[in-house]
Amino acid sequence: MVEERALREYAIPSSDEPYAVIMYPMVEDNNFEIKPAFIYLVQQNQFLGSPIEDPNLLISTFLRLSGTLKANQEAVRLHLFPFSLGDRGSVWFHSLEVGYITSWNQMRQAFLSRFFPHSKTVPLRNQIT
Repeated sequence: MVEERALREYAIPSSDEPYAVIMYPMVEDNNFEIKPAFIYLVQQNQFLGSPIEDPNLLISTFLRLSGTLKANQEAVRLHLFPFSLGDRGSVWFHSLEVGYITSWNQMRQAFLSRFFPHSKTVPLRNQIT
């Protein structure tokens, strides 16, 4: 639920975490770490939000990459996915409400709903039939 704020409050710097779109799951291991080289690898396959890009291909590539890290899959995917977004993809992600994403499935669904909506699937289905 979004609390109502006066217009002048939007001009005041906020102490809230600016990128708290994701509510990360608790991780049991105290040594949970994603190496910078792995983040770099994910960034090399960024989705920029162009109409000619295939968001399903990003999800497929992302799952293949994140699947190489065996422990804490849910946390790994939630931490890494924002690094796979650039330009319009990143703008979309940062436009989500604080705390909106609570699971990987929710993240994937929100992403596909935005960048591969039903309006794109209908013409593809018609071409197949």
